[in-house]
Amino acid sequence: MTLEIALLLFLIGMAVVFFFFEWVQADVVALGLLLILVFTGLLPSDQAFAGFGSDAFIMILGLFILTAALIQTGVMEMTGRFILRYTGNEPLRLLTIITVSSATLGAFISNTASTAFFVPIVLGLAQKIRMSASKLLMPLAFSSILTSSVTLISTSTNIVVSGVMTQYGLPPMGMFELAPVGVPIAIVGIIYLLTIGRRLLPDRSHPDDLIGDFGERLYLTEVLILPDSSLIGKTLAEAKLGRDRDLKVLRLVRGDDRYLVPRASRQIKAGDVLLVEGQRDEILKVSDNADIEIKGDMKLTDPQLLAEEMRLMEVILLPRSPLIGQTLGNYRFRERYGLQVLALYRQGETIRRKISQVPLKVGDVLLIQGHHTNIANVTALEENNTFHILGAVNEDRPMVKRAPIAIGAFVLALGAATFNLVSLPIAVLSGVLLVFLTGCITPQRAYQEVEWRALILIGCMLGVGGALQHTGAAEYLAAQLVALLGNMHPLWLLSAFFGLSVLLTQPMSNQAAAIVIVPVAIQTALQLDLNPRTFAMMIAVAASTSYLTPLEPSCLLVYGPGGYQFKDFLKVGSLLTVFIYMIAIVLVPLVWPLR
Repeated sequence: MTLEIALLLFLIGMAVVFFFFEWVQADVVALGLLLILVFTGLLPSDQAFAGFGSDAFIMILGLFILTAALIQTGVMEMTGRFILRYTGNEPLRLLTIITVSSATLGAFISNTASTAFFVPIVLGLAQKIRMSASKLLMPLAFSSILTSSVTLISTSTNIVVSGVMTQYGLPPMGMFELAPVGVPIAIVGIIYLLTIGRRLLPDRSHPDDLIGDFGERLYLTEVLILPDSSLIGKTLAEAKLGRDRDLKVLRLVRGDDRYLVPRASRQIKAGDVLLVEGQRDEILKVSDNADIEIKGDMKLTDPQLLAEEMRLMEVILLPRSPLIGQTLGNYRFRERYGLQVLALYRQGETIRRKISQVPLKVGDVLLIQGHHTNIANVTALEENNTFHILGAVNEDRPMVKRAPIAIGAFVLALGAATFNLVSLPIAVLSGVLLVFLTGCITPQRAYQEVEWRALILIGCMLGVGGALQHTGAAEYLAAQLVALLGNMHPLWLLSAFFGLSVLLTQPMSNQAAAIVIVPVAIQTALQLDLNPRTFAMMIAVAASTSYLTPLEPSCLLVYGPGGYQFKDFLKVGSLLTVFIYMIAIVLVPLVWPLR
């Protein structure tokens, strides 16, 4: 072992310790490690930042933007509602559908793309059923990786291994050649995630959620049935306001304040007012519907609610507010301030009266709307202790008319890559250009949605993988395995190559690890008069067994949104890795005999 290799392995080991204990943010640790490697000469400076221009980096950046476009156009919300129709609020059923769907999609497209598609859907579903996203996102990423050994196109690593095999005179890998091993791995892996793995998952909220978001609280608002509404004549059950719009009907007001119990069989009439309860974002979406409209402080919502000059804001009533004990109707709130109350939230209480008739209390939260000049006067009301401003509300509405374009861009990008028309990074960036040019999302909004911490992490760690190749550390480790186990039973050597592949796949890209190890394994097999295809296939399976750290691109996509730590992946992924090894060490020699 050279001094360079020893120093490199020591530095990587120290970085792993920092990753595990989270003393410093993972992206900062990775950046520090990369710079130390440059300063110590273990990595040439002209190769240090090659990872930031790599296919993996560009692919993840593009996928972040494409999924942001799907969110912006309402595609993810519609998909989430569709899934909820069949799962309800049952977490296990939801987890089953997510893992099976992700695994199925991951068998035919890039597992990173499969994960990217489902991440925003899962985040929305977790919020709707009041479940920590950390209980769903890791199984999502793991399930998409589980089917990497089902088809040749499941992951580019298989294609790389197939290419190396042909260089040594071996037939290329068939489309479903790995399936006899990959399918059992996928089945056992999903069962593990739904049973043992599910119990090992952390219950951890995203850091941004810890401060609390008033937009997730349940507000009371009034919804008017418009004269030409398609809901007229339908029953409340047929209207499906709960299933389709996440609005719970508390009372139906008809005529002169006739409060009716919202029975499922109650028919809806024109002019009816529904007292509904829902999250802020769901309430604001009412204005996107042609059948119903928000009814504010005894008057209809301003028809220009979504115009640029209108603003929305959340405020909370203070102890000395003149509104305490008053109703909005008696106080003439709209006339006094030129502001309209769209919704009311009161902690620990469900209100079943019109907002204008509810005596206000300390701590009530009001969702108010008004012209930007009147909203500017809210600061003066705050200084007079009328209320305290919680913050402005983002009024961006999903551009549902552009949803088909966003879906088309995503599908075309993945289709072009799947059928090898262009590489996946080029295909994804072409989709990004399409969603930009068609206005599905603005570049400014897209860049805000990018998980830059994950991109910094993967860019730096790919540089570390370059150091393993530059110093010859990867080849050295492979040679040591051969020297140590070459005279033992071939299964021990096969196991050693599996372990080395899993180990190197963590700091290196899957493809780079395969390129380094497969030639050594094939040459070793030929020297020992063993079947080289057995070793190549074992490495193909092992190179996709990336569950021990979040450095696999699919795992990086969920690392930030799930609020995970490095040790979470080690905790859940270790046993899964053992199960995959046990399946592979039995099936690989059976499908491709050693001699």
